[in-house]
Amino acid sequence: MFEELKNINEKPGPFEFYTARDLWTDEYTSQKMLEYHLDESIDASSRNIKFIEESVSWIVSLHNLDSDSDLIDFGCGPGLYTNRFAEKGINVTGVDFSKRSIEYAQKIAAELGLDVDYIHQNYLDFTTQGKFDVITMIMCDYCALSPNQRRIMLGKFRRLLKAHGKIILDVHSLNYFNKKEEFSAYELNQLDHFWSAEDYYCFVNCFKYNPEKVTLDKYTIIEASGRKRVVYNWLQCFCVTSLKDEFERNGLRIDNVYGDVAGRDYDPQSPEFAVVVRKK
Repeated sequence: MFEELKNINEKPGPFEFYTARDLWTDEYTSQKMLEYHLDESIDASSRNIKFIEESVSWIVSLHNLDSDSDLIDFGCGPGLYTNRFAEKGINVTGVDFSKRSIEYAQKIAAELGLDVDYIHQNYLDFTTQGKFDVITMIMCDYCALSPNQRRIMLGKFRRLLKAHGKIILDVHSLNYFNKKEEFSAYELNQLDHFWSAEDYYCFVNCFKYNPEKVTLDKYTIIEASGRKRVVYNWLQCFCVTSLKDEFERNGLRIDNVYGDVAGRDYDPQSPEFAVVVRKK
């Protein structure tokens, strides 16, 4: 028992483990994630619906997108952004790891008579010959990737952009990192049975990595049946300078910095910020 508890509370190296597949492909948790996405009143897996509508309008207006424009959204989820872009006549592609989310997005698109190219795939593995006017990665998805995974994505972004194309994404700031506190806790059926339909105990360990400016929420789920899972939720935090340097090293440059992907003014005290990026 002591060794088991020791393993549960052990702090791994930064981005040592990657468990996105377990989170997004598990039959039960993928359904719970979809429910979170579709709750229009909260900012959980997706932004609230009012923010999404503001964000779509701002992105379309900022880049003068129309029926001749091509947009791809990495981590599109159940199509909350992509279907709205398509409603404005834009040619849209959505890529997501969750089969359940993609199927929901396709269902809504079909009901609305929208022609959206939805692709069920890990976007780290995604390839296409297409080129795009706008690439989006929203809800701080970029922060969940390791340094090597981010290099893969930035190389992909650069290849997929048209000559004057733009990338729009948001990230967690150093203010988020500084306010995050380390803790350990456990709870019966944590998050109202989010992890399993059967009873379980969930051990939660929040770790911070100061030199790297990375946080980790480590979830160890032990079900009544004896099944055990560990899910690692990594978040890389940035300041404007560190994000700028990362893009520069990968042939990209930041055009503008905003408070969020709805175009609000940048606030140095905010827990997140957004950038518009182009090729160097």
